[in-house]
Amino acid sequence: MVRQHGSLTRAGKVRNVTPKVEKTFKRKLTGRKKKRILFTRRFINAPVQTQGKVGLNPQKKTTNLN
Repeated sequence: MVRQHGSLTRAGKVRNVTPKVEKTFKRKLTGRKKKRILFTRRFINAPVQTQGKVGLNPQKKTTNLN
């Protein structure tokens, strides 16, 4: 038998009490327009770094965990 972390009686408690919100229609960028925005975000507006280009998640990485 595999042990579970915590009891299963409280499973889904947050999801069941949150109000249902319908999805809103969002237009998606397609083709050349999307590629142009990605290019400007990664290369034109990117700060000069020694590590290379800016990745998909350019948040500051902390290596010191003290």
